[in-house]
Amino acid sequence: MRVILRYIFTTALIAVLVALFNSCGSRKSMVYLQPDSTQITTLYEEYVPKIQSNDILTIVITAADPKVTTPFNPLSTMMTSNLTQQTDMALRPTYTVDDQGDITLPMLGKVHLVGLTRLEAIEKIRNELTTYIKDPGVNINFNNFRVSVLGEVARPGSFIMPTERVTVLEALGMAGDLTIRGVRENIMVIREVDGKKTVQRLDLTQQNTLNSPYYYLAQNDVIYVEPNKAQINNSKLGANTNIIISIASLLITVISVITR
Repeated sequence: MRVILRYIFTTALIAVLVALFNSCGSRKSMVYLQPDSTQITTLYEEYVPKIQSNDILTIVITAADPKVTTPFNPLSTMMTSNLTQQTDMALRPTYTVDDQGDITLPMLGKVHLVGLTRLEAIEKIRNELTTYIKDPGVNINFNNFRVSVLGEVARPGSFIMPTERVTVLEALGMAGDLTIRGVRENIMVIREVDGKKTVQRLDLTQQNTLNSPYYYLAQNDVIYVEPNKAQINNSKLGANTNIIISIASLLITVISVITR
């Protein structure tokens, strides 16, 4: 009987060691952007985010004579010197792009911006302003350039980006990077294009990810990092912990009685 029990214990120990060995990650599955023969050809200019319906834009008009810009900046605080920078930014004029892709600017009326990059929108508004202002300046910023990072990262959540030039690696960095349990070879990026959801998967261990059109993010992108098999198995184990503990206690009791 003792020989049988020793055999059972030995077999169980081997099974545990094999499971632990299989759950260990290799360098190949952990290191980002491992060097290979890929030629990096990605240019940010090819994937600049375009203005979409429901985007919220801060638009400030400037000129050599600030007085002539007053009608175009109804909430402008540029002439108010006693406000903090944070308050100043909060009170600057904002415009929501409607479902038709337009905003309504003072004096200019409706201006169609959807589908344009930020720089293209600046140039379009500047050209229309030349009728009223000599050498006008236009500054446009996204107020709602938001990306969400979910799954196996240190700090999942939604993040407002200070600029539209943001990469998937930067977004993951804001979320505290992947945990040791995150699958780096299968990062999901969900994007809405012309009202339709698209899904792209990126392998962060491969250098050719830098050439993906999804390497640079667009507003409202969602990044999802799936858990590895070990984490999934641990989750299943956690759900059945009480049952396993009860069975283990029973087996220990039976073995103790038999081996006396």
